[in-house]
Amino acid sequence: MAKSGTEGFYATGRRKEATARVWIKTGTGAMLVNGRPLDEYFGRETSIMIINQPLQVLEQVSKVDMTVNVRGGGLSGQAGAIRHGLSRALARLNPEFRPPLKKAGFLTRDSRSVERKKSGQPGARRRFQFSKR
Repeated sequence: MAKSGTEGFYATGRRKEATARVWIKTGTGAMLVNGRPLDEYFGRETSIMIINQPLQVLEQVSKVDMTVNVRGGGLSGQAGAIRHGLSRALARLNPEFRPPLKKAGFLTRDSRSVERKKSGQPGARRRFQFSKR
């Protein structure tokens, strides 16, 4: 849940198995993920682009400082979780930010997850090879 604190605004974001705790406050655009700079933590440019999407929609790229603790999942899921948490925190920071974030779909939790493997099959959907004779 999003709540206000002495250090700005806090929100939780989730995607796949990843959970991100995001703290934001007005500042110069500094971004730390698990104590490391954003571009150092995420090697791929696409992950950084995904995280910056809410800030680009609101034109707040270098106006907000962000500190994130993220756990679980892989880098792609963590990037999605950070985007979700950042969007929720921005909506809490300024209620006028909510409609454009909602329209872009950043406030909706992406419920897609890996389908479980079933017994008698090598994977979730894949079947073992069938031989008639």
